[in-house]
Amino acid sequence: MKISFSIQAWEEYLYFQSQDKKTLKKINELIKDIERNGALNGIGKPEKLTNNLSGLYSRRINDKDRLVYKLENDFIVILQ
Repeated sequence: MKISFSIQAWEEYLYFQSQDKKTLKKINELIKDIERNGALNGIGKPEKLTNNLSGLYSRRINDKDRLVYKLENDFIVILQ
């Protein structure tokens, strides 16, 4: 699978690269796990979002942050 980032998600990813290596490592682990296990299996308590976020998924990065993504064709699209 290929990985794509929204503009906001990419800016946050770059921030973590320079400011918070621990969180960056966790984000990378979650992305690799999505590639291996799909949207709803694996680490980070994956969950399908509902209502106006229908079609999106989230996983826990830490107690306060979530990785929000969707699967589209052969892409993992990181939204937040």
